[in-house]
Amino acid sequence: MYCILSEIQLDFFLKCCDSMVLQMYVQYRMKFYPQVISILEGNRKVKINKFRTGIWAIICLFSPDEVEKLLKSNKLIDKSDDYRFIHPWLGLGLLTSTNEKWKSRRRMLTPSFHFNILKDFLVVMNNHAGTLRDKLREEACNKEAFDAFPCLTLNSLDMICDTAMGVNMDALHNGESEYVKAVYLVKDAIAVRQRTPWYWPDFLYNYFTPMGWAVRRSINLMHQFAYKVIQERREMKSELEYSGKRKAFLDILLDCKDESGNKLTDEDIREEVDTFMFEGHDTVSAAIAHTVYLLGAHISDQKKCQQELDKILDSPRDFTMDDLSKMVYLEWCIKEALRIYPSVPWFGRALAEETEFAGYAVPKGTTVAVFTVSLHRDPDIYPDPEKFDPTRFSPENSAKRHPYAYVPFSAGPRNCIGQRFAMMELKVIMATLLLNFNIESTQSRDEVKPNPGLVLQPSTGIWVKLTSRA
Repeated sequence: MYCILSEIQLDFFLKCCDSMVLQMYVQYRMKFYPQVISILEGNRKVKINKFRTGIWAIICLFSPDEVEKLLKSNKLIDKSDDYRFIHPWLGLGLLTSTNEKWKSRRRMLTPSFHFNILKDFLVVMNNHAGTLRDKLREEACNKEAFDAFPCLTLNSLDMICDTAMGVNMDALHNGESEYVKAVYLVKDAIAVRQRTPWYWPDFLYNYFTPMGWAVRRSINLMHQFAYKVIQERREMKSELEYSGKRKAFLDILLDCKDESGNKLTDEDIREEVDTFMFEGHDTVSAAIAHTVYLLGAHISDQKKCQQELDKILDSPRDFTMDDLSKMVYLEWCIKEALRIYPSVPWFGRALAEETEFAGYAVPKGTTVAVFTVSLHRDPDIYPDPEKFDPTRFSPENSAKRHPYAYVPFSAGPRNCIGQRFAMMELKVIMATLLLNFNIESTQSRDEVKPNPGLVLQPSTGIWVKLTSRA
């Protein structure tokens, strides 16, 4: 009955709307990605264009020069309105806050991603990569194609829980835990709400929809879990310092102080831990999945990565920071995967003041968007843009490009604070897989259908065959 009513509701809504883009927005799940690519490709020759989603106008930037003007500004840092859908979960942490609160948090948290701290996180990454390797060996023994995406995303959740909170959820083997189910329910609901206009009003969504009720329950469960862990880690603080044990991101936050010497409250810490969880889970697992697919479809590039890794590790052991720095061709492959399938397919800013783009005065309050899925496919910048070519990211080729023509982690003052952490995780997971398995993708490019919400994920999964190299 729910499905029938939803279809009737959708049908009626579409008949009442004459906006092509709004229809595209509502039918997002199956049609959004190819349609938005088609629309953006049709406007490639202009630097700026306006789209409408119902009564809302969005200005889209197509030129790296205009993208630079937006992202490099210290004034244009406010996120667009659709980010409000994640406020109930993340609060006003580093991802969602604005103005002085964001500037203060950014200054406070930047030292948390220092090289020495990231080096400590490498221990956790190695451990969870080993767990994933052992899990996938079972699939390799079956010698049949399987969807690797669930394993990759659950392993990524384990890794981010451990680094963020010092808690091993073991989601890879226990995907039915209440916390894991809550995380997936909320993130999926956010994506649905984004593309469903009648879910946009907070009051209606929160109090008159079953989805809204479920989201509120799940967010409450996640918050209570986070507060419980914060309290436990606070009580363990002196023990950790005395023993010299590895600290989680949460433990580092317990020591953070602002310019006035004030420490973060439990709510502040919970906001940043949840933000770290959100940004470091789906984005990384999507990047891993797409890299696995592309290397499984381009065997010669896969073999180059394996040859590079065989030279770095002459015997099985955990990776070091020095090892990661030597994974040059693998890094090119990861970057090329993020060019073709950027984990964040678009991001927007709400203009804090009237700003000129491409000779047009754009009013204050307007949403200005950068569609990375289009920017990364500009044939004037990336010849034959659909081709997987890791050498695009060689030093000599990278030097020729506009610095704002490739922005998978955004850029400028509001770039992703955890991008080095993400690249470490990507290298550790991919290197572990490539050292232990040969990967064969069993899908064509057309069969890998992206399902973009806040994160570009493969809606049809990533189907591969694994064979052991040992």
